[in-house]
Amino acid sequence: MRPLQAALTLANQALAWLAGVLLLLMMLVVSADIGMRLLGRPMAGAYEIIGWLSAGAMALSLGYVQLHRGHVAMTLLSSRLSGRAALLVCGLMELIAMLLFLFVSRFIFQYAWTLFNTGSLSETLLAPVYPWVMLVGLGCAGLTLVLLLHVCQTLAQLWQGPSA
Repeated sequence: MRPLQAALTLANQALAWLAGVLLLLMMLVVSADIGMRLLGRPMAGAYEIIGWLSAGAMALSLGYVQLHRGHVAMTLLSSRLSGRAALLVCGLMELIAMLLFLFVSRFIFQYAWTLFNTGSLSETLLAPVYPWVMLVGLGCAGLTLVLLLHVCQTLAQLWQGPSA
């Protein structure tokens, strides 16, 4: 399981780095748009570009945050349990989340493929939209793989016992 964990860590670190680049680009576009507005010439399509960049940055960071368990966790039930019961509830919740994001990833990639096939373009810049939708799908896929890793780790703990 360690090679899988190492590969997923590396992949999600790369996605998080790309998310940081998109966030930096978003700040540059906002700053340039503000500067251009002060000169009386706002940037055409700045709102579209910022929306794409923010969606990409958010989605690409999902797996990295989950890898470090940085998401909000609802532990109302599992905090009242101990040992195998708590592990079982956590594992079940991780499995449900993994299946949810597996389906989300699949449908996002299908939507991107539909956008590609129909030649869908953005309204202002007339730029293809499908690459940005694919980035969101990639981020959701990264989260799905991390959740799979967590399910496998939980199953291993259940197999060995909670103290291992």
